[in-house]
Amino acid sequence: MDTHPAKPAAPVNLTAALASFEEVYSPRIVARMNDYDVRIAHTEGEHVWHVHEDTDEFFLVLDGRFDIALRDGEGKESTVVLHKGDVFVVPRGTEHKPSSPGGSILMFEPSGTASTGDRYEGELPDHVDSTTGHELA
Repeated sequence: MDTHPAKPAAPVNLTAALASFEEVYSPRIVARMNDYDVRIAHTEGEHVWHVHEDTDEFFLVLDGRFDIALRDGEGKESTVVLHKGDVFVVPRGTEHKPSSPGGSILMFEPSGTASTGDRYEGELPDHVDSTTGHELA
């Protein structure tokens, strides 16, 4: 039986990691912690309305601006505008639609969480990648 803890992973520089890919809304996994992925993504344009029924979604804006439209159970919409350094959590079960004039974000999500949620509205635009995250190259 191995009683030694797992060997620590090498540090990941977020600036270098973001520079390693160009696709928007196509998150890369930069670390794993317990049952969670730490993901980064470039953002530009509109995502789709979607919902994560069983998990909150944590966002940290690394650069630029990132807006999150929220829709309550009665269909009323509001928008949270985030700038570099801002943190926001979308509560589980809340319909939301990210958009951005350009920027980058860091997210904490349970491993295996789809970037388009448990369900989404409409057709996926070509620039939105429905994924559980890609490994860094």
